[in-house]
Amino acid sequence: MVEMFLPQGSTYAGQIDGVINLVTLLVGFWFTVAQVVFFWLIFTQRAKPGVHAGYVTGEEEFPKKYIGWAHWGVLACDVLILVFAVQAWYSVKQDLPPAEQTVRVIGQQWAWTFQHPGPDGQLDTDDDITTVDELHLQKDVLYHYQLESRDVLHSFSVPVFRLKQDAVPGRTITGWFKPIITGEHDIQCAEICGIGHGIMGAKVFLETPEQHAAWMQQNTTTSLAAADLR
Repeated sequence: MVEMFLPQGSTYAGQIDGVINLVTLLVGFWFTVAQVVFFWLIFTQRAKPGVHAGYVTGEEEFPKKYIGWAHWGVLACDVLILVFAVQAWYSVKQDLPPAEQTVRVIGQQWAWTFQHPGPDGQLDTDDDITTVDELHLQKDVLYHYQLESRDVLHSFSVPVFRLKQDAVPGRTITGWFKPIITGEHDIQCAEICGIGHGIMGAKVFLETPEQHAAWMQQNTTTSLAAADLR
């Protein structure tokens, strides 16, 4: 259901959508059951000419039997949601597959700075490419991200990836994603971080290998030229 409004942009987006859809369906089912019972009681126990309205205390054997059934049903649904939620959490937050590339993401009031590896594929070398509010990634490449904050608590949110990770001052938090689509998509700060929080938006550009190579060549040339001028 979620994917009807927002494409699944990472390998684990479908797993997270599955948990959201499961919660929606199960909660929707019990909501429907509760409303049906509610209105059934209203119409069957209402006062009629010469008959007082019904009053069910819950002490009768009939209500007890069905209340117990409902308790076990809700508990089973909770366990089912927990199983799928823990699996999704492990895939996204605990299982860190080997990286093909690493990018650095830095939050600050009120912008995102992204440090991309240059042609050598390594961070913190002379050919790194640094951008503000633009993250450029290649489709089907598994990235690690190193998330940092220079001032206050921020939250790195990429809805198309189904990713949200807090950036904590003084810490470097490592996570991962693997883009599976192309296009231009939103990056947000999902943590109120000051008066400019609402304008702390950025874009992620998910590119084909050819597009990414062209972008990297253009920006590497620009970076080297700027370095020569210094």
